[in-house]
Amino acid sequence: MDHHISFLLFLSVLVFSFFPQIELSVTANFPGHKIFVPFNRSSFPVDFIFGTASSAYQYEGAANKNGRGPSIWDTYTHKQSERITDRSNGDVAVDFYHRYKEDIKLMKFEGLNGFRFSISWSRILPYGKQSKGVNQEGITFYKNLINELLANGIQPLVTLFHWDTPQALEDEYLGFLSPHIVSDFRDYADLCFKEFGDKIKLWTTINEPWTYASIGYDSGKFAPGRCSAWMNNSCVSGDSATEPYIVGHHMLLAHAEAAKVYRTKYKALQKGEIGIVLVSHWFEQYSKTKEDAKAAKRAIDFMFGWFIDPLTYGDYPKNMRRLVQDRLPKFTTEQAEMVKGSYDFLGLNYYTSNYASNIVSPYKVNISYSRDSQVNETTERNGKLIGEPTGSSVFFAVPEGLHKFLVYTKKKYKNPTIYVTENVFDFFYQE
Repeated sequence: MDHHISFLLFLSVLVFSFFPQIELSVTANFPGHKIFVPFNRSSFPVDFIFGTASSAYQYEGAANKNGRGPSIWDTYTHKQSERITDRSNGDVAVDFYHRYKEDIKLMKFEGLNGFRFSISWSRILPYGKQSKGVNQEGITFYKNLINELLANGIQPLVTLFHWDTPQALEDEYLGFLSPHIVSDFRDYADLCFKEFGDKIKLWTTINEPWTYASIGYDSGKFAPGRCSAWMNNSCVSGDSATEPYIVGHHMLLAHAEAAKVYRTKYKALQKGEIGIVLVSHWFEQYSKTKEDAKAAKRAIDFMFGWFIDPLTYGDYPKNMRRLVQDRLPKFTTEQAEMVKGSYDFLGLNYYTSNYASNIVSPYKVNISYSRDSQVNETTERNGKLIGEPTGSSVFFAVPEGLHKFLVYTKKKYKNPTIYVTENVFDFFYQE
């Protein structure tokens, strides 16, 4: 099959649904002139997928219902609620578990033909392992959800893991800090392929391993909330210099094992594809110096290359090997071969762009993943923001960054098939 770039777009589809033709102003190459281009749904190929997405903990609710076991996010939001700005949790969320039929009707009304959702690992395996029991009510829920989507002409794209490790596995061996997670994730994936794979054509194993590893184990701002004490005094345990890399390593191995199971046991019969979802900002050099050009490259390597390099070439980027040294885990020959090429497509998430400048004097104390790249990131240069502000203080609208990110991926990583699985403009909600 020819490699191509496909897209799943979010939020923008709402505009296409209500307005059959939109005029967008595009600045020409000479000052003072603009051209207006008719732009509507028919501007895209017939097989273009317009979709929306969420994740199990963020939208399902029914946290304690029908046999679901707790995940690390349940524990985090209840036992460390002060670390959530409004002290909210996912106990009810938008109650998708009970109201999915209503929501699917809305998706159909909006003209969506794709929906990406994640399966709650602890909803179908309350204790994280097949050997400790399968929750049939959880299996039934996802089968009903998939059937309802298909009945309404909406293609499901299923993510196996969106950061909600079963608390039972966190208690038993610290979750993704342990190599034991690899076989348990493989078995969980196997169960999902067996139960749902006859109707699923697009699978992704893990959503944004960078986010889970860095924000969960470097800054400690996401569950399980681990980091070095100097980084965040709310963290009761952790090591920001080592744990993000260990977790990222085990996530790559878990992904590869799951992909291997799918390809060897299910792909020929079910005729689906399996991939992984990665996220990255785009980084522009802050100045025209060679040092800042190298800094921008390092920033991409530490956020995107950390995962896509092993997936494409079998090892971490040279910049990471050089700077992290023995804190960065090593793949065995067998592991490298298993990880390399272990995807049929990439899901790419893009939110914003940053400027990157070189840090002249590297940190010698209080080392961490976030300091290892020796890059200073900023969103402003010469008093001008990198893009239009959004509802978030850290995200700016820089659409050209997505284009550069896609072209970079195409050229550097063997022209993979790509789905844009998240690309949004966030805004403040008002009643």
